[in-house]
Amino acid sequence: MDQITSLDAYESVKKRHTSVGRSPLKRIFLILFFAFLMLGVLAVGFRLGRSEGAFPGWVPSQLTAVLGGGQAVRAPAGSVIYYRDPDGKPSYSAQPKKTADGREFVPVLASEDVTFDDPPATQTAAATGEKRILYYRNPMGLPDTSPVPKKDSMGMDYLPVYEGEEQDSSTVKVSPGRLQRTGVRSEPVERRVLTRTLRVPGTIQLDERRIAVVATRSDAFIDRVENVTTGDMVRTGQPLLQLYSPDIVAAGAQLVAAPDFEGSRRRLENLNVPADVIAEIERTRKVPLSITWSAPSNGLVLERDAVPGMKAPAGQVLFRIADHSVVWALADVPERELALVAEGQSAAVRVRGYPDRVFTGKVSRIYPRINTETRTARLRVELANPDGLLRPDMYADMELTTGGGAAVLAVPESAVIDSGTRQVVIIDKGEGRFEPRPVKVGIRGNGFAEIREGVSETERVVTAANFLIDAESNLKAALSGLSSGDAPK
Repeated sequence: MDQITSLDAYESVKKRHTSVGRSPLKRIFLILFFAFLMLGVLAVGFRLGRSEGAFPGWVPSQLTAVLGGGQAVRAPAGSVIYYRDPDGKPSYSAQPKKTADGREFVPVLASEDVTFDDPPATQTAAATGEKRILYYRNPMGLPDTSPVPKKDSMGMDYLPVYEGEEQDSSTVKVSPGRLQRTGVRSEPVERRVLTRTLRVPGTIQLDERRIAVVATRSDAFIDRVENVTTGDMVRTGQPLLQLYSPDIVAAGAQLVAAPDFEGSRRRLENLNVPADVIAEIERTRKVPLSITWSAPSNGLVLERDAVPGMKAPAGQVLFRIADHSVVWALADVPERELALVAEGQSAAVRVRGYPDRVFTGKVSRIYPRINTETRTARLRVELANPDGLLRPDMYADMELTTGGGAAVLAVPESAVIDSGTRQVVIIDKGEGRFEPRPVKVGIRGNGFAEIREGVSETERVVTAANFLIDAESNLKAALSGLSSGDAPK
């Protein structure tokens, strides 16, 4: 019994000595563990604070507040500003609405709305400390300013005017949020070859230089007319009629009586007697009573006024013949487009009788007069007509391709704001800054306009929503004039 008691006492003393030896080591280990843990947490908090980042969602809000990283999540607040599709589709409504399957649109409160606007001016100025805010202006451009931040009647924040900005009245500054909502787009100014197709109506006409008439220079009697009618094709030298003229017979008799007298031959030539008839009189020494009159050129018989047995006074037209192997296309060009057309320019002509055929030619003449009633100028294009398809007085549609010369500075036509008295483009200067600039516009074509003065090749111009920026620029100029010297400081 005494041995068992001694053994128990020994075990108790042994455990006590063991626990006394381990306790200091355990405490030291725990102290070091918590020290390293705190150092790690502080290091992470410092790093996030320097990078202005937010803590992940799994970090407790109490620890986030202690370390200063991110902001505590607040419950949505404010009034309902619009309603959105419950499936996240880009569909919105200002009033309660249902989807096609009957589900309600989700209301969006003011605090939940995504904004692309710049941060409040007070925070920006406090963070940067670069520029001093002089005053705040109305966001809608109204002549109303405030020395302190405020909102207008619609809840929009007044915009800060920084030191130095109030003097630059030619530049408009737009926040990224407004640029996103209004859809402002810009494109670079580039050199382009501008071409433009000018379409004008016209008609087919005969070449005035290819029309000939058959007439006598003295009174004559028609003995016979050959089988030639209107619309027939004749060749040069083809007999048309036979006639008797007392004056021609008398001149022929004079030539026979005095063949060496130059005046007798010259008289026959003045009466337009054919050369072969004069040669026949000199050869045979006889004067024929009837003389054959021939076609002076190849062509189409347009008129036949000769009738057997009729008396034709001097100068009366007996036949009218036109060579239509080459015809004219006459078109009327509006006065405002006249600068785009030049002689020698290529043209394509289509006639309504042959819509699948294209006849090509060149502008041979631009007439020097303007039609005072239609304010148009007439131009002439010569067209080859070997098949005779083109007939006088046919309606024609003419296409003229203008431009195509050297490359010029050009901008999209949508970039030009034309008020009638001035042309303006909006220069994108970057970082939301825009400058309205007057320009001198040249020719237009292919959806672009030539800019002769006002821009350089290295600049960008606004092509969409430029009217909004121009309106804001005008409001800013008016505001500057109204509040000059009255802005609070």
